[in-house]
Amino acid sequence: MSKISIQTTRTAMPRCYCYSTPTISDHDGWVKIGYTEQDDVEDRIRQQLQTAHIPHRTEWSDVAVFADGRTYFRDSDFHAYLKKQGVERMKPMHGDKKQPEWFHISGDDSFSLYSKFRRSKGVMDTVGTIAYELRAEQEQAVSQTFDYFLSHEKGEFLWNAKPRFGKTLATYDLCKRLQAVKGDYACNILIVTNRPAIANSWYDDFVRFIGTESGFRFVSEVSALKGKPFVMSRDEYTAGLMDEIADCIEFVSLQDLKGSLYLGGQYDKLKELINMKWELLVIDEAHEGVDTSKTDVAFHQIKRSHTLHLSGTPFKALANDKFPSDAIYNWTYADEQKAKADWADTEQNNPYENLPRLNLFTYQMSEIIQEELQKGVEIEGETEEYAFDLNLFFSVKSDGGFVYEESVDRFLEALTAQEKFPFSTPELREELKHTFWLLNRVDSAKALAKKLKEHPIFSEYEIVLAAGDGRLSEEEESKKAYDKVRDAIDHHEKTITLSVGQLTTGITVPEWTAVLMLSNIKSPALYMQAAFRSQNPWRYQENGELHVKKNSYVFDFDPARTLIIFEEFANDLSVGTSGGKGDSDHRKQNVRELLNFFPVIGEDENGEMIELDAEKVLSIPRKIRSLEVVRRGFMSNFLFQNIANIFNAPPEVIDIISSLPNAPEGNLVDVSPETRKDLSVNGEGEVELSDEFVIGTTQNVFGDKIYSDISETLERKTEKILAAPAATEEQQVSHLQEVFRKELVAPVMQVTNDTYGADLKKRDAQKLQKQLEQKANRLVTQEYGDYSIQKKTLETERQDALAHLHETGQTAAEVNERFDALVQEAADSFKERVSTVLEETVPNLCEEVIKTVETKKRERTKETIEEAVRDHLRGFARTIPSFLMAYGDDETTLSTFDMIIPDEVFVEVTSITLDQFRLLRDGGSYTDAETGEEKHYPGKLFDPVVFNDSIREFLALRKQLGNYFDESHTEDIFDYIPPQKTNQIFTPKRIVKLMADLLEQENPGCFDDPGKSFADLYMKSGLYIAEIVKRLFNSEGMKQAFSDETQRLQHIFENQVYGLAPTEIIYQIALHFILGFDGGELIEKHHLRQCDALPLAKDGTLKDKLDTIFG
Repeated sequence: MSKISIQTTRTAMPRCYCYSTPTISDHDGWVKIGYTEQDDVEDRIRQQLQTAHIPHRTEWSDVAVFADGRTYFRDSDFHAYLKKQGVERMKPMHGDKKQPEWFHISGDDSFSLYSKFRRSKGVMDTVGTIAYELRAEQEQAVSQTFDYFLSHEKGEFLWNAKPRFGKTLATYDLCKRLQAVKGDYACNILIVTNRPAIANSWYDDFVRFIGTESGFRFVSEVSALKGKPFVMSRDEYTAGLMDEIADCIEFVSLQDLKGSLYLGGQYDKLKELINMKWELLVIDEAHEGVDTSKTDVAFHQIKRSHTLHLSGTPFKALANDKFPSDAIYNWTYADEQKAKADWADTEQNNPYENLPRLNLFTYQMSEIIQEELQKGVEIEGETEEYAFDLNLFFSVKSDGGFVYEESVDRFLEALTAQEKFPFSTPELREELKHTFWLLNRVDSAKALAKKLKEHPIFSEYEIVLAAGDGRLSEEEESKKAYDKVRDAIDHHEKTITLSVGQLTTGITVPEWTAVLMLSNIKSPALYMQAAFRSQNPWRYQENGELHVKKNSYVFDFDPARTLIIFEEFANDLSVGTSGGKGDSDHRKQNVRELLNFFPVIGEDENGEMIELDAEKVLSIPRKIRSLEVVRRGFMSNFLFQNIANIFNAPPEVIDIISSLPNAPEGNLVDVSPETRKDLSVNGEGEVELSDEFVIGTTQNVFGDKIYSDISETLERKTEKILAAPAATEEQQVSHLQEVFRKELVAPVMQVTNDTYGADLKKRDAQKLQKQLEQKANRLVTQEYGDYSIQKKTLETERQDALAHLHETGQTAAEVNERFDALVQEAADSFKERVSTVLEETVPNLCEEVIKTVETKKRERTKETIEEAVRDHLRGFARTIPSFLMAYGDDETTLSTFDMIIPDEVFVEVTSITLDQFRLLRDGGSYTDAETGEEKHYPGKLFDPVVFNDSIREFLALRKQLGNYFDESHTEDIFDYIPPQKTNQIFTPKRIVKLMADLLEQENPGCFDDPGKSFADLYMKSGLYIAEIVKRLFNSEGMKQAFSDETQRLQHIFENQVYGLAPTEIIYQIALHFILGFDGGELIEKHHLRQCDALPLAKDGTLKDKLDTIFG
């Protein structure tokens, strides 16, 4: 009997197809997408078109099965996918309910989408993404980074951008650009963050703006993202690679990363991170406190083309030697607030709207420290003028109490009682529920905490002492302090956190609304870093209402320091004015702009709090500098600038400076081309050593022997440590670090100390040693970390092999023997790596030592020369008060200074001509003696702002002290005028008074007699004549003789006082002083003349000369 054939099923290859009809104009731009299980697709198409005999063009046909090869679909599934992608579908004819299978898309584009649909199973794709356009600052950051990566292999770039910059979207846009240039090659992105809580923002932006249609898949095991659509686990993604090629964006927490066995931890996870080649590693929140050495070990295992560091700190100060200037993009508070103010897009929400505005309140402490101001302060056994310093104010005695106990009590009382202070009313305290107070020392913070707890108002607050004891690492201290703060805020309505530096970076406490600056921070970056602790957005509900933080505050108690910092901060944000550059108008404009979104409220003359404008902000630090200049008789370095230019100055300038008077004994240290060469000074006046010099000097100092000796010793001791039985990894690392310190750092430092001796200051040596030890520790941690990972991986594989002996047929002994050999190979490899690294590291460390020490050595010599230049310039500057006393008026400035003084007087007093002064001030052309080349010396050795402010301050003082009839004055203008020559020392006012008293004792009633006359035949200041005029004017006898004050003065000057001044400038000084009182300009006739009486007295002709002069 023949076999029968039964076929309950048929084989079919479902296919989708696409065709167009070129001859039908209504179908231009449209294609038909259908489905068939027939063997021949063309047959199926002809079946549809043969009745109407319409020509067609088959665009494509392909199997209707997903890439896994197991799951089939129909054309309706693909139609839904096209709709999801926004492809238009033809509407039905009138009266027809069935929707045509025609779509407005080209054949090529539809096939591209069909291929993606097959690879991704369609349903895994995101539901369409939103088109976006980067803001200008984002585009700048992305473009700058992309260009840098294209030109720098393994490039590392830093985005130093404040929160709300939009770093996630900008990073994703960078990823897309990198993907575009990779072509068919994989473009995988790894994002690591120290804060897993921000995973949602990365996920949300991926779904909204990137989507799986980009070719990326979002992969993460972070708990915050589990269960979310479009998030794939690592296993799901890996399995999917069997069916489709898709790039991944993987999001991992730093904690998980460091916990991985393959990245330096203990757990068997995340192995894929070291097996994949990553196009980009993104390190989010790069500024936050992490265990650097362990993190570095982990990141070292990750193979990647580029690294992007994202930081939320608002300061350029984060940039260190790791990032060259062209590998940093900054987005600061000023940038942010300007963008907030300038936001004009009405269609979108302002992304900066919820960022509070900072407000700075600064208070004078004069009322609180009146006692200290009166008493002065004892320094090294001598009482000095009290200069307010917050660190000194809060200093603590050995018993733990404050040195200025009563003043601190008055300070706390003022804070809570005087209405202009922040805690003075219940309403203000309600606004400042949680605040951050920064001090300088731990003992100060402890003493203040004790006082606050006992205070009638502050005892209502939970006081958190976030000050470490030095026993924990910086990261652990910060974590411990943060936990204390969070616990306090969570359980208390009001808190005050006292810190000595903890919690100023790397953490966010949204509830803090103010920072109190009780530390004398001088760095603008550190100051603002602390100030920004209160600027984090905060939203909370209370009594059913939503509250959003709008403003945050900084309260400061040292206006001079604060406003100097504010001015520096405003100008360091601009390239043209950073580092003291730029003219006063430009700098003032920067301050004005910053004040628009960082207002400063300070006290006016009456103690009222007012908002300060740019002029007032600048006037206070300028006033401080000008007062200092005047107080020092103009012998202040504040007057000078661009001193380093001296190293590129022509000999004429050196000669001018050397000839200035009142300089220290000896000539100015030689500044010549040889000096510049010896000091390795570049065109900017900075020490810059050549590589050839560093390498050559290193060889001379250390030689080859130290390299070989160190390497041999370290290799031998490394092998011994690794062979030590039962030693833990921590013990081995600790022992290795100790050995490297003793056998690498110590001998290098010994040779350095022996070679340089006194040229290496103790402090510099200690700093250098610490730097070398840190480098050695990192080297050990890095290399041992790699070895540890390799060893742990082998042990994991050993256990896996032992667990599957029955499958492999091996014995346990065979497995152990094999893995013992592999572990030994790893140890040998580690020792070889140590040897190799040492070959590079020892010379590099030695070169670094030489570069550091030689640079310091030259800089000290350079500073000595610069200080010598300043000494000579101060010698010149001490003449300025005399010139101002003699010739100054309201129009006098640095630029007109040379116009008011006769040339011969200027030479006599300063020893240089006015033209030479102009060369120092303005610069000028000169011929290079060596090359014959015409060059320009820039000059500008005097700071015009400080110079002009000081002139105004002195002239105001001259007017204020000009009325010598006012007995309330305890000083006179000559206290501010240094003597110009040894024989021109001004007699102190008390001596003048004493001598006038003696004169009256010897000649009773001499000041009551209108007929008496008085003469000073060698005036140096006019003080004697002024004292006599005053006593004559105030005497009862003169008042009876001349009741009219004007007549009395005119009689005194016409008939009773006579004076001679030896030089033109002393004559002008005396004349301006004696007639400088109110009404002095009305004296028409007097007997004050210029004549040097000394030689006349010597040769016996003085009497005749007096007759000639006075008649």
